[in-house]
Amino acid sequence: MTQQQLTIKAIELLKQLISIQSFSSEEDKTADTIQDWFKAFDIPFERIHNNVFAKNKFWDDSKPTLLLNSHHDTVKPNKAYTKDPFHPHIEDGKLYGLGSNDAGGCLVSLIATFTHYYAAENLNHNILMVASMEEESAGENSLRGLLPSLPEIDVAIVGEPTLMDLAIAEKGLIVFDAIIKGTPSHAAHPNDNNSIYNTIEVLEWFKNYKFEKTSEALGDVKMTVTQINAGSQHNVVPAQVELVIDVRVNHAYLNKEIADLLKSEAPCEIQERGLKLGSSKIDKDHPLVQSGIALGRKTYGSPTLSDQAALTCQSLKLGPGDSTRSHSADEYIYVREIEEGIDLYIKILNGFLK
Repeated sequence: MTQQQLTIKAIELLKQLISIQSFSSEEDKTADTIQDWFKAFDIPFERIHNNVFAKNKFWDDSKPTLLLNSHHDTVKPNKAYTKDPFHPHIEDGKLYGLGSNDAGGCLVSLIATFTHYYAAENLNHNILMVASMEEESAGENSLRGLLPSLPEIDVAIVGEPTLMDLAIAEKGLIVFDAIIKGTPSHAAHPNDNNSIYNTIEVLEWFKNYKFEKTSEALGDVKMTVTQINAGSQHNVVPAQVELVIDVRVNHAYLNKEIADLLKSEAPCEIQERGLKLGSSKIDKDHPLVQSGIALGRKTYGSPTLSDQAALTCQSLKLGPGDSTRSHSADEYIYVREIEEGIDLYIKILNGFLK
């Protein structure tokens, strides 16, 4: 099958996936559809929950393994949609539909690329294709939960919309809960220890705090207070104010370092919800990155999170589409982006695998 024919089939697969509701943990029907692709090409596959994965034909345990991964779950459509999110259709070169950009275009492009290389001989890496579930919810059955059932992975391409530029680093995430305490009282009485007023100084501290270590690709660690909760009625001064803090971590820090710093320095009680979503990177001189650079692709650092956070190997985030469209109303991807994405994936792997 020619690359052009494969590309046409990949676009049709994306239309099928868009038409099927596949919210996180509800991806069974899209998993069935992905299985049908592998069956049509006589490619053996395995399925665990709604994760579907396959190995290239000439797998050799003595060789290192390249993972190709993207997800087939979606968020729920937001209320600003004016088009049917489950009706795939093309207008002015744009393929509309929920999950078209995040990350259906990437997924079908990687599946097509894997299919292109499936029966290739004498590659220097094995290829493992994983269409994964629960990426949007970071669920326990997502790529992170699947990894113990997979072969050892040496390097990965994670398909997310990057305009086919090379995201050589990705920020990690830690969410913190903080508590600012005070003295509860009736609002009519004097109170010099009002927890809400105490919060003013704490908010200023979070606003002005600077982490010392920066990253060439990712810049500074970014800390943002995103939620605040206090009080139950107008005439009661609350005993405490609760904050939620979102911290985007560059690869100059381990997540535990960030947690230890804030616990020792923050002017309030603070506790992380978890430390598993670390920053990711791949060396700029890695052959996979160099193959992309040789094709004129730019490198950059990504501020958004993906399944890269589950991986301990070096990984590259790369895919057709634009991340600014992700989770937006009337989501779309240009058909030409998918066509160019498949072509570039194949060319980048040609420079890396042979």
